[in-house]
Amino acid sequence: MEKRYYPFSKYLQETHNKKIYKITLDGGFYCPNRDGTISSGGCIFCDEVGSFSRCNDIKLSIQEQLTQSMEKLSAQFKAQAFMAYFQSYSNTYANIEKLKKIYDSVFFDEKIVSISIGTRPDCIDNEKLDLISTYKHPWIEYGLQSAHDETLQFINRGHDFECFKNAVIETKKRNIKVCAHIILGFPNENKKMMLETAKKLADLNIDGIKIHMLTVLKDSPLLKLYEKEPFYLMNMEQYCEIVCDILEILPPTCTIQRIAGTGYSETTITPKWVNRRFEILNLIDKIMIQRNSHQGKSYKAN
Repeated sequence: MEKRYYPFSKYLQETHNKKIYKITLDGGFYCPNRDGTISSGGCIFCDEVGSFSRCNDIKLSIQEQLTQSMEKLSAQFKAQAFMAYFQSYSNTYANIEKLKKIYDSVFFDEKIVSISIGTRPDCIDNEKLDLISTYKHPWIEYGLQSAHDETLQFINRGHDFECFKNAVIETKKRNIKVCAHIILGFPNENKKMMLETAKKLADLNIDGIKIHMLTVLKDSPLLKLYEKEPFYLMNMEQYCEIVCDILEILPPTCTIQRIAGTGYSETTITPKWVNRRFEILNLIDKIMIQRNSHQGKSYKAN
């Protein structure tokens, strides 16, 4: 069934004329919001491994991580082309020499056709952006979570929206694609505030988005808050309705990179429904059809 939004997989197919498989990597980076530079507590929603299980405990190099995944994907799906994705923690949080060495190591095989780098907007500068712009089909994924400074302060994010906005502007100047991460369901935010975040991203003409539901994870500061004073978390239907509202606001060229994840059931405390990926995707499709809607329906270019 043709989606009523622009899936990232479709963008990759159109750009490279073949199916691209994304390989998640651990570059051994850390986070200034954890090492004391900004804070030692991290964002309240983040667990101990920085949003992805690390590979450092088994000491695999970047090339070893890529080789293992490429072999597996080639055997399972006959995959022929790949995007290298640095996900865990802040993957520009190092000096330029170290970053160049790590990023260069990705392109040892011609089947690696693109690179995506997850980081914070306060961990980027012009020198780093100039370096990233030299690679094939580069993307940067910036964690924003919310466009509201009071929310960013509440979640101990360590930067404000203006910092994110400036990073996006400088990144796009260099023809680097930008994907933004946002989280729905913060206890201090209502629907209007969540949609305001989407509108600000639309105004920036963001190239991609990942939408997450606020999830209370094991070993996260948020769990302590939730145990002390439980707060309301949206159900699946409410989440999907707001996702559809956001899809209508975003420009039709914005790639939808995540609206439901595979999840880690063993670390999810609540809500458990976030791990029911296909149910979420099917419900979003159903709502869009019922509305006779599509991505960009309410988008207004500046």
